[in-house]
Amino acid sequence: MAETSRTFYSTLIPNFSKPISSIRRTTGVSPATVLKRNSVSCSSISTSTSKDSNIITTNKKIPWGCDVDSLENASLLQSWLTESGLPEQRMGIQRVDVGERGLVALKNIRKGEKLLFVPPSLVISADSEWSCPEAGQVLKRNSVPDWPLLATYLISEASYMKSSRWSNYISALPRQPYSLLYWTRSELDTYLVASQIRERAIERINNVTGTYEDLRLRIFSKYPDLFPEEVFNMETFKWSFGILFSRLVRLPSLDGRNALVPWADMLNHSCDVETFLDYDKSTKGIVFTTDRSYQPGEQVFISYGRKSNGELLLSYGFVPREGTNPSDSVELLLSLDKSDECYGEKTEALRRHGLSAFQRFPVQITGWPLELMAYAYLAVSPPSMSGQFEEMAAAASNKTTSKKDMRYPEIEEQALQYILDSCESSISKYTKFLQGSGSLDLDVTSPKQINRKLFLKQLAIDLCTSERRILFRSQYILRRKLRDMKSGELRGLKILNGFLKFFN
Repeated sequence: MAETSRTFYSTLIPNFSKPISSIRRTTGVSPATVLKRNSVSCSSISTSTSKDSNIITTNKKIPWGCDVDSLENASLLQSWLTESGLPEQRMGIQRVDVGERGLVALKNIRKGEKLLFVPPSLVISADSEWSCPEAGQVLKRNSVPDWPLLATYLISEASYMKSSRWSNYISALPRQPYSLLYWTRSELDTYLVASQIRERAIERINNVTGTYEDLRLRIFSKYPDLFPEEVFNMETFKWSFGILFSRLVRLPSLDGRNALVPWADMLNHSCDVETFLDYDKSTKGIVFTTDRSYQPGEQVFISYGRKSNGELLLSYGFVPREGTNPSDSVELLLSLDKSDECYGEKTEALRRHGLSAFQRFPVQITGWPLELMAYAYLAVSPPSMSGQFEEMAAAASNKTTSKKDMRYPEIEEQALQYILDSCESSISKYTKFLQGSGSLDLDVTSPKQINRKLFLKQLAIDLCTSERRILFRSQYILRRKLRDMKSGELRGLKILNGFLKFFN
């Protein structure tokens, strides 16, 4: 899943070879089991506390997995799945135009046909059996949530290599997932300077780093025999979380369980389809139902969800072509004016409803949400309207359903102008980035590094172009509304003046 549509040049290439032969276990795990686990040498991993903040950089790559376009590993995965109970498939793994590899129809596939039928026994979830049961028991005793539990599970199983039941699946996973987790802070600052997705990426990176540090201090350091640092470290967690962000699915018919579904996650995304993975109780397998027909040789697609181009880049590392994603949106940053004499009162009203003085709202090509308009009303409202601050803040929050569509005619023009100013401020940032993108510094010595920089730069240009397009449309709508309002006011004044002249 989430194989990008461009060639990615990986530069994080280390060597891992020595098995852990000197680890002494005191928890009942046999020496034979220990010898099956390979170590992950992280001696060259370095962290930066200045320019790159909390982002971990490295010149190594994970020892398991494969290159993103590897068909051999994917074919071995299909063979193993078939031997383990996967029914005969109407799709096969091939190199494709959209994504380095994907599932292609081997036979005619009709619209409305159910495909895959992956049994739950071949699905990885929080209930999956560990090669090292003691490690799983420790995590569950400490009430570790599903996401970090699955991230740790994936690392643990990967470290056992061929001894793990999931070795064929892990070998078919990308060695370096496409994810903004692998962008350095300087790359985020350079290429995504105009987009609010930069802030989301930094938040995600910090969350992953914080999750790892919490597990390391609270659990790993107390059980070094079960969680050796050579295996369970920041670099391997970045890999496992990258896999989860790009491949984990939620199965509504299995009580909303989060799961990795081998083989199904080879399906690539298309904005033109509306079909999703789920558990089918009648066939007792993970399936998806096609919403179009496919001819032999055509790539079969599913939807990763109604996500914006920025969200697709954040988790999956690709950006759809401009104008092809009907769910595309751009986050518009709004903020209260600190010089507003009611700033404190407005901020407190927002805080009570889970919002802050700085708030991001999604804007689509078709318009903006009612919550954004409510926030704008609050931002421009005068002290005489302090009695309405609370209801404005409540309407700006998506946690309430009351009076979201409220209107305040007396300040509507000011609210629209406030949104327009914010919109035009964002447009200027995008325009500045796109105009200067041809001269962005690519001061690197390695050809692979140059290719990587060019790839990231192109992704950023594609994203910023699509997001600016939405803002241009919003700018047009706002200007037209304001023009119409002013024209209406002028007409009203003319009529009023006419009456006054008549009576005079």
